[in-house]
Amino acid sequence: MALVIVIILGWLFVPIYIRAGVVTMPEYLKKRFGGNRIRIYLSVLSLFLYIFTKISADMFSGAIFIRESLGLNLYVAVVILLAITAIYTVTGGLTAVIYTDTLQTIIMVVGSFILMGYAFNAVGGYEAMKEKYMNAITSETYDPMLNISAECYTPRPDSFHLLRDPLNSDLPWPGLIFGLSILAIWYWCTDQVIVQRCLSAKNLSHVKAGCILCGYLKLLPMYLMVFPGMISRILYTNVIACVVPSLCKRYCDVEAGCSNIAYPMLVVNLMPRGLRGLMLSVMLASLMSSLTSIFNSSSTLFTMDIWTKIRPKATEKELMLAGRVFTLVLIGISIAWIPIVQKAQSGKLFDYIQSITSYLGPPIASIFFLGIFVKRVNEKGAFWGLIFGLAVGLARMIAEFVIGTGNCVTPSMCPVIICGIHYLYFAIILFVVTCLVVLIVSFLTKPIPDKHLYRLCWTLRYSTEEREDLDQDEWKNEGTDSRMDVSEEAPQDVKCWKKAYNWFCGFDQPTQKLSKEEEEALQKKLTDVSEVPLWRNVVNVNAIILLSVCVFFWAFYA
Repeated sequence: MALVIVIILGWLFVPIYIRAGVVTMPEYLKKRFGGNRIRIYLSVLSLFLYIFTKISADMFSGAIFIRESLGLNLYVAVVILLAITAIYTVTGGLTAVIYTDTLQTIIMVVGSFILMGYAFNAVGGYEAMKEKYMNAITSETYDPMLNISAECYTPRPDSFHLLRDPLNSDLPWPGLIFGLSILAIWYWCTDQVIVQRCLSAKNLSHVKAGCILCGYLKLLPMYLMVFPGMISRILYTNVIACVVPSLCKRYCDVEAGCSNIAYPMLVVNLMPRGLRGLMLSVMLASLMSSLTSIFNSSSTLFTMDIWTKIRPKATEKELMLAGRVFTLVLIGISIAWIPIVQKAQSGKLFDYIQSITSYLGPPIASIFFLGIFVKRVNEKGAFWGLIFGLAVGLARMIAEFVIGTGNCVTPSMCPVIICGIHYLYFAIILFVVTCLVVLIVSFLTKPIPDKHLYRLCWTLRYSTEEREDLDQDEWKNEGTDSRMDVSEEAPQDVKCWKKAYNWFCGFDQPTQKLSKEEEEALQKKLTDVSEVPLWRNVVNVNAIILLSVCVFFWAFYA
């Protein structure tokens, strides 16, 4: 689904964000709807989503890999992973994150291709994999305390199909097509971690080219991750396909199942020593890349959208320090959440991430979608739609955590009316209901005049009139001027420990106050969406090719 959604990001969403002249996604909602409550709501919810779905899941998966390869305790592995990641995130900022991401992407792709080659060679090729996977059934199925059904350890008949039964499958096809599209809109088109990259591009053509490259890279996980994971079940059937809770606990320290260690087992057991080290660095690079992106975006959200509201006169130093301290707090909460990640959704990390997103993401996706494409939507409709969507989503999420999702061996006691609806279907329902609430409340209340919406929604994206920002003075940081005028200690008076502290926190970077003309020129450059005709045509043609490739792959694996 991402192949389609990244095109929507580059061609529909990002031009609006650029024309709006925003840095964060809550800032866009502030300009679009006015008031402070939506901006604060989205900032806080986004940070909670980072904890639930991204930071804790990334740390957990990275720790699994370190534990399998080095034999370390899970939490010791987490601390090592975080220590390495935090150093260059805190000291380097977004620039360091983007450069390291680029380098790590190259290493990841090369290393993953090598592992894929070893995996297919070990199993005898693609056709052999298809045949052997259906027979990869564990022989350890007896437990005197449980009556384990064969369905729990036999591969699904539809294992090699994308479009599966709409009622009795693990990923029903309507949920896959429509539910995942909604989650993808939230993730790719409205999430600070992703959109921040697009907003840092030199021009709109670079944004679109980056989205196209991202689309092609999204073809690779099927071959670099999914198929090797299936091969891992073939090669290490009793471990990866274990169903007896006591045995699973012994194999991977999780009673619900050991599918999470399928990929690390391939690396540790299949690759020769030198390449094993390369793959270890690849996996850690992947996870650190993701974590640095989240830490940087979380810090930006907290300082720009929350701390400046709490302390309007905060200096530049205070904002930078607040962002770094908040990152440490975020890490602590995420570590405490890891035990819940281990047990949720039958111990399957992928299902856990998608389910949490299904409960909390659709309301956000609906607000951005309607805010950009429906001019009539106003602040009251958006706010009450978000509150209603959050209440419904939290009701389902909390019920699952309290009662438990269970698994095939030990089914959950959660009532069907609460947990019986597949989480992807729930995402569709939540999105539609939130949209209805937003539209009903908006049409029953006063609309926002066009003078406040120039270049903030699709129908007014080419407007040249000067926009009057809604409540523009309410969020103004009164300390802006004072931040720029703070005089630093003379270099000769600064002690060594102080220099090291300033360098680590980024305080040694000189600040320069811009004139009014320079600020206007900079703002004009930041909001420019013009493209060179040649490159505009090049990226448009490539987008059509990418969508054609997407259609082919969907048809082939449907």
